[in-house]
Amino acid sequence: MGYLYTDFVDLMKKPAVAETLIDILLCTVPIWVAVMIGLVIGWSWRPRWTGLLFLGLRSKLRFLWTAPPGLGARRLWFAFTALSVFSVCHKLCSSSIFKGKAGRSQDVEEDSSVAKTAASQILPVVEGDGGRSSSNIGLSMSEHEIVTEKDLKHLLHLLDGKVGDTVWQNLMERTTSNMIYQAWHHEPEMGPIIYRSRTVFEDASPELVREFFWDDNFRLKWDPMLAHFKILEEFAESGTMIVHWIKKFPFFCSDREYIIGRRIWESGKAYYCVTKGVPYSSLPKSVKPRRVELYFSSWCIRAVESRKQDGQLSACEVTLIHYEDMGIPRDVAKVGVRHGMWGAVKKLQSGMRAYQVTRKTEMSPSRSALMARVTTKLPTDGTITVEGTETSSRPSEIACNDDAGKEHHQGIDWKWVVIGGVAVVCGLQTGMIGKALAFGAARRLARK
Repeated sequence: MGYLYTDFVDLMKKPAVAETLIDILLCTVPIWVAVMIGLVIGWSWRPRWTGLLFLGLRSKLRFLWTAPPGLGARRLWFAFTALSVFSVCHKLCSSSIFKGKAGRSQDVEEDSSVAKTAASQILPVVEGDGGRSSSNIGLSMSEHEIVTEKDLKHLLHLLDGKVGDTVWQNLMERTTSNMIYQAWHHEPEMGPIIYRSRTVFEDASPELVREFFWDDNFRLKWDPMLAHFKILEEFAESGTMIVHWIKKFPFFCSDREYIIGRRIWESGKAYYCVTKGVPYSSLPKSVKPRRVELYFSSWCIRAVESRKQDGQLSACEVTLIHYEDMGIPRDVAKVGVRHGMWGAVKKLQSGMRAYQVTRKTEMSPSRSALMARVTTKLPTDGTITVEGTETSSRPSEIACNDDAGKEHHQGIDWKWVVIGGVAVVCGLQTGMIGKALAFGAARRLARK
């Protein structure tokens, strides 16, 4: 008996089992929430004659509520559903209050930014300060220490596919009429999961896509997760910026705060955009929103040949490297990324196309978009080389390595499939929903 308990504990520690339980929870809770909402709406719109029917069934319903503990499954589900609905309502109320405060604070910040702009035009520039005006205070590092060539080398290292002894694992591959999207991920032993994606936009220039990613004013229109942004520091000489982000997370997580330093390097028609989390002493951490300190999201933007194969470089390729420590368990983060990745990519695609239309009609880009035009030329002394990152065969090599990795990780002990299936079936209702969830969980364990 002791061996069986030990084996069961080892089974529950496996990431595949945790992901399966999370999938079951994600599938079950919305179903019961929808059922309860439907019951409330249907009862509020009921005809009058149903009141007589309710009087006749009230005695039977009273028996169900006073059933012995052995028949308490209904009580458990109703209590769990009520708790979920209460959490959702609490989140909606708090978010509406936060939006009101954020709107007022944004107006104040806009007024203060206008005042700072006027002050920067009046105040003299301090000599030896890298072009930074004396109104910019509170930064504990110099301009050249925010985003450095070391960060650029780190990006080039990851773009070259060098992530250790393991290989990139395939995550997603989708194609639309004017976009190609591929995604991989790598799970190091320590630290957050590293994601890599390759997006090809048809009929788009690298300069437009570069300014699109930098334009936080327009990001508020297409990115539903971004609730607030503010430019904290900017350096006109190198194009380095420090921005403050607050991103909205689901109701079961608190919002996240980011202090991001960013800078762009240029090599021919390729742009290397580096963004990472940086310290900022003038804006101390608070309990809510929770600050994300480990953050790295950088990409290479370059012109590539279109799928039309007409010999013209009319398409734009964006290769992204992203990882961050959001303070969420790794298995939960994996499930969230897997379920929400394609939806986020579709919002990105629609946002980029809307940005194309907007830039054709509007003549004045935002301040963030103008800062994206200030780039740093890559050094020509040979200290930084980018030949390995500009080959179009790199994603296919990663895919081949991923196939080899899949062959290496194939195989499963089928006794755990049986034990896990029995455990899931015993814990669920015997209806059609329970059977479907149990069957899906068993198939997921088999694929792992």
